[in-house]
Amino acid sequence: MERITWDQYFMAQSHLLALRSTCTRLAVGATIVRDKRMIAGGYNGSIAGGAHCIDEGCYVEDNHCVRTIHAEMNAILQCAKFGVPTEGAEIYVTHFPCLQCCKAIIQSGIRAVYYANDYKNHPFALQLFEQAGVKVQRVPFDVESIPTFLYKKGR
Repeated sequence: MERITWDQYFMAQSHLLALRSTCTRLAVGATIVRDKRMIAGGYNGSIAGGAHCIDEGCYVEDNHCVRTIHAEMNAILQCAKFGVPTEGAEIYVTHFPCLQCCKAIIQSGIRAVYYANDYKNHPFALQLFEQAGVKVQRVPFDVESIPTFLYKKGR
């Protein structure tokens, strides 16, 4: 039986999470994994109970929407909220993490970042990841391949 790889499986989960995004500029999803088990997920959106970009528009300063919390931060904060350790975990993200998320990933003890799409890859983020010993790997992902894979299986 043909199965998708673990990387494709967790990246698919991140793309599914991105469908919950309330940002109109870029939908991003993130899945934190430890020992091949999903421990948290996040997408970019407003604070709980706050106004969303899809309802009120983006709040842009310096060409960046400040209304949203990034997917990586939401996933890390979910772990903190529920007391789930992130030390030694991996994170799968639909897009390369911004500089601030890079620093949060490093500080949280996550040891590997897998991302599907390049997005304003900051050179200093790459430098920080390398300095911290965090593995960074692009995992090409074609969202269209998931339905095709399912149809091949006759599901």
